[in-house]
Amino acid sequence: MNNSQFLAVLKKSFINYLHTGARSNKKLEILHGAISEDLNERLGDKKYSVYSLGFKDNKERKIKGRYVDKTVDITVAENDKPIAGIAVKYVMSNYQQNSNNYFENMLGETANIRSAQIPYFQIFVIPDSVPYFKKDGEISKPEKINEHNLKKYIVLSKDNAADFLHTPLKTLVFIVHIENNDESHKFIDRKEYKEFYLNNEFEMTKSKLQFDFGNSVVYNDYDTFIQKVVYSIKSL
Repeated sequence: MNNSQFLAVLKKSFINYLHTGARSNKKLEILHGAISEDLNERLGDKKYSVYSLGFKDNKERKIKGRYVDKTVDITVAENDKPIAGIAVKYVMSNYQQNSNNYFENMLGETANIRSAQIPYFQIFVIPDSVPYFKKDGEISKPEKINEHNLKKYIVLSKDNAADFLHTPLKTLVFIVHIENNDESHKFIDRKEYKEFYLNNEFEMTKSKLQFDFGNSVVYNDYDTFIQKVVYSIKSL
């Protein structure tokens, strides 16, 4: 799966989210399943098995962490023993109020699994403009992704993963641009937002935003990221 194909999967997942709502795992099945299928093909050896929603048995697996066992979005096993994990986060709304929780949870789960000597990777996907839905569904001003929003990821990207077990071995930060998902089209509420994207053609592309990420983050390049994941797994 190249970057264009990855974008197509992200678009399909976004549309499914609009159909089924934020609490449904249907959008996860599309994204996690596509990544797992690609990873399975790239590993190319029957001794490896990949587990996630949306792929083969449609089941996630637990990885035994140092402190607690963790059900992981995508697990790679060798001869049925889990040897690596990938966490996937696709944020579609209300980012700023949840951003610290997302990040702190990521650090904690990474430390738990890497402390058990199991490689761990992260994928973080977000549009460059996300709606903020109030409790009644009304949309306030769109949240624009900028360097301030991503400062913690920029700092993380410059950490040495060998020194800090809370740092994923590699993190993919993938920021997309959804056509008309900004102030050029003022959506009133969740219903209007949903109906617009379900009833109109739109493009989803890589964002043109640029950031000064260090070596532990791969920015807007799924293909390079997954190659590095495969290399790391085969090097175990």
